[in-house]
Amino acid sequence: MAKFYTSITKRVQQFIEKQKVFFVATAPENGRINISPKGMDSFRVMNENRVLWLNVTGSGNETAAHLLEKNRITIMFCSFEGDPNILRLYGKGKEIKETDPNWNEVISLFPETPGTRQIFDISIESVQTSCGMSIPFFEYKGEREELNDWAAKKGKDGIKDYWEAKNQTSIDGLPTHILN
Repeated sequence: MAKFYTSITKRVQQFIEKQKVFFVATAPENGRINISPKGMDSFRVMNENRVLWLNVTGSGNETAAHLLEKNRITIMFCSFEGDPNILRLYGKGKEIKETDPNWNEVISLFPETPGTRQIFDISIESVQTSCGMSIPFFEYKGEREELNDWAAKKGKDGIKDYWEAKNQTSIDGLPTHILN
């Protein structure tokens, strides 16, 4: 049975910290809903109503475009081992870029990651847990390094060239302002 909370409890935070993958969902006013799986050491619970997520360069930049238009975001975690659980964090998100005044403060909370693009600062409005009894068990075997290797090989200038070519608009043509 689903339960709603107004904040991230210690139990919820402990569950989040054990997970190896999470899913991010955003949507513009009109256009496609985006749901993306995320991994790496890229998620931090700052307090009971605030989380940070480090986003790395990828094929699209949907989250940035969607949050500029409609700042709502949902993050979902599933238990793939141990007790069944599905956790959703509902909130409002904003992008923090390297040019923003608080960048150094927030980037210092994460390991150095090639291809770092932005950090999303999310104010949590509600938390939902549900049973997750239909989620299968999966065995964690380790992190994939292909994206880090690709970004390291490109270097900082190559990544910015990639942003210019591939990350300036969403798949629906919405601006991301990645270079501003």
